[in-house]
Amino acid sequence: MATENSQVYHERQRLQFCLVHSLNSLFQQKDAFTKAKLNAISERLALADSNSETWSPLSVVFKPHHNALTGNYDINVLIAALEEKGKSVVWHDRRKGASSIDLDAPEDVLMGIVINVSVTRFAGMWRTRHWIALRKIGGVWYNLDSDLSAPQPFLHTHKVREFLDSTFAHGGEVLIVMNEKQS
Repeated sequence: MATENSQVYHERQRLQFCLVHSLNSLFQQKDAFTKAKLNAISERLALADSNSETWSPLSVVFKPHHNALTGNYDINVLIAALEEKGKSVVWHDRRKGASSIDLDAPEDVLMGIVINVSVTRFAGMWRTRHWIALRKIGGVWYNLDSDLSAPQPFLHTHKVREFLDSTFAHGGEVLIVMNEKQS
């Protein structure tokens, strides 16, 4: 859904399709990725590393790279999806902190950031993981978290770093999405 700021595309959370929403917000395009597309990537990954000895009746729902009921996808699906679009992913070493991330890199180099954090849902009864996209648009960094009602701009780059350092402190993972292949 487009927001009141017509420059920024932002999708709201539905079930556990936060990876779909994060990717679409990262690419600033509705249906850059769909549930069907990520399911196909997940199935392809499962076939590539299939082991029939680990199959059980629950495998119909709890697939190796996503949950068929809720849509919760893993890191392998994220990386494969981004690589299909010519992007590369650099897993950021939390020990270096956010200060080592070049948030001022040109947009033709740095596309954005995808974060994976632990969240508690349903009054604390369910613990799961959640994908969040951050992207610089028109010179401003935005938190495009699908749990937010609208994208939240960061007033200064140091606020992005504070947010990322807080993510590290709470066990989150930070993935840098690059527009060009990194060696």
